[in-house]
Amino acid sequence: MSDLAIEATKRPAEDRPDFSKHANVAATAPAFLSVHDIHAYYGESYIVQGVSFNVHEGEILALLGRNGAGKTSTLRTIARLDNPSLTYGEIWLDHQHLHTMASHEAARAGMVLVPEDRRIIPGLTVEENIQLAQIVEPVGWSIDRLYDLFPRLGERRNQEGVTLSGGEQQMLAIARALARDIKVLLLDEPYEGLAPVIVDEIEKTLEIIKMQGITTILVEQNAIRALELADRSVILDTGSVVFDGTAKEVLDNKELRENYLAI
Repeated sequence: MSDLAIEATKRPAEDRPDFSKHANVAATAPAFLSVHDIHAYYGESYIVQGVSFNVHEGEILALLGRNGAGKTSTLRTIARLDNPSLTYGEIWLDHQHLHTMASHEAARAGMVLVPEDRRIIPGLTVEENIQLAQIVEPVGWSIDRLYDLFPRLGERRNQEGVTLSGGEQQMLAIARALARDIKVLLLDEPYEGLAPVIVDEIEKTLEIIKMQGITTILVEQNAIRALELADRSVILDTGSVVFDGTAKEVLDNKELRENYLAI
């Protein structure tokens, strides 16, 4: 279930928080990716409520929480998509201020979101889906390198992308992201509907991507699998951060898992 279905408290514009009272942050972020006090609405719903966290280069961060906690909305806000709209806060990537950028500018700066529905383009083959991502500079991994990473895609390069299995479509969505020159990969529910053996393949791929220095933020309902892969975790509850620490701390803390992840 998408976090955009959250039944957040609806407030008229005059009742929204006064963000003008917030102090401005320093112009240089302390981490490779720094999310500082972001607030975002989806329509009238106040979904992202003062979220802050840092991610270091090459880390895998598991962004977790129950359904409706604001995870997808946080990813979309970081990626600078129009909905939800960023009302207040700052997002820094490698000393670039993404919070002033449109989504295409953020993508060019290295921030790429692979959404839950994967957005494979109908009517295009596997290879054409990848080539389309490379039309605009800067270009990332070559097609041959992507086929080395995903041999199944190489075998199906001339097959229409939307006719692939769910696991293969997820591979294509990640390959298409890597076809850009990216610094941060945002993944929304990449394991959904996939068999455990395919999840294993996706996780091996994410480990290879990590070794290349690419930072990953992973939103996933299969929290245990995500925590076993991740270096660190941020847990959201009703749009706010309730935990920021190592993945091992969450795995070792039964009360934390039961209260905020229902596991």
